[in-house]
Parts: sequence; structure tokens; C-alpha cells
Amino acid sequence: MAPRALAPRAWQRMLSGRRLDLLDPTPLDIEIEDIALGLSRVARWNGQTSGMWSFSVAQHSLLVERLVSTFKSATSPRWRLAALLHDAPEYVIGDLITPFKAAVGLDYKKLEVSLMRAIHLRFGLPAEIPDTIAALIKRADHVAAYLEATQLAGFSETEATKILGKPRQVPKLRLQTRPPEEAKEKFLTRFTLLQKQL
Repeated sequence: MAPRALAPRAWQRMLSGRRLDLLDPTPLDIEIEDIALGLSRVARWNGQTSGMWSFSVAQHSLLVERLVSTFKSATSPRWRLAALLHDAPEYVIGDLITPFKAAVGLDYKKLEVSLMRAIHLRFGLPAEIPDTIAALIKRADHVAAYLEATQLAGFSETEATKILGKPRQVPKLRLQTRPPEEAKEKFLTRFTLLQKQL
């Protein structure tokens, strides 16, 4: 009798001890410490940035949350938390650059959306956020990408404008890469503060 084929493993064990099923994620298997650790070690721009360390997704997430508050100071802590967590699925699926996401197609997006819903529910956010908030976060994400491209990823302003589009409002911020441990701690500190304000 031939051995039965085992279904491929679709879960990842986290340092917290949780086993996150990537194909069917549940809020119960998501911990903020796992997210912070993962995002602090995932590099934006595939690591192609200047500085001693890569610019992590944790740093990018903090930047996007800051920009959301800059663009709309009355944004509630709930939606600032959504901004901080906007790339949270990347703690397990990584930060694919936009051209690669397009090549991978809809399966990647489906996985990303499923993880995001579970993350939102875990931390008291609605599975899907209102369109106006999503648009505000997207605007902040675009500005963050432009700042990162021109300050860290070697793009000239002309090239960044051509590829990314020039944002209508670019705050004067100076970006610096940070060690992963520092990025993780800053992310956790900001998360804790926003959670307390909910």
C-alpha cells in the first residue's frame, strides 16, 4: 500500500509559540510581539537602501501612522492604529515590491487580505476599514514611499515622480535607518499607546 500524501504545511510557528495558518488565519493566533519582530526584520525596497541597516517595514509603518496624523490631526486612535498596522501581514509574507506583486497576481492579494482581516479583528478594528480611512492611509503610504525612494533608495526626485507620482504634500522629514531591535521597540511602544487610547 502506497503511503498517503500529506497535505503541504501552510502554517508558520512564531516565536510566541503561536502557529499561524497562512491559508486560514484566525485572530487567536496573532500576537503583536510577533508582528513587531517580523516587521522590524523585513526590509523595504528589498534592502536596497542606504545606511547601516535596512529601512524596515516597522519603520515604514511608524512613518505612515505619523503622516496620517500630519494630514488629518483629528484622526481617531482607532484609525491611527489601522495606519500603523497597514502592512502588518508582511510579518509573515514579506514585503514584495510592487512589480513583483503584479507578477504574482491575485493569489498573493487574497492571502494578504485574509491576514489583514484577522489582524484587524485581533486588535479590535473592523475587518474592513471605511473607504475614507483607507484612502487617507493610502495617501500617507504614497508619501512615505516617495520620501523613502528619494532619501534612501537612490531615486532622484525626477525618477521618483515619474515612477511613483509626486505627492501633493510632502512634509520635510529626514529619514534614518535604525537597528531592528530599536524599530521593534518603537513599533511596540506606539502600538501600546494607541491601544490605550481606544
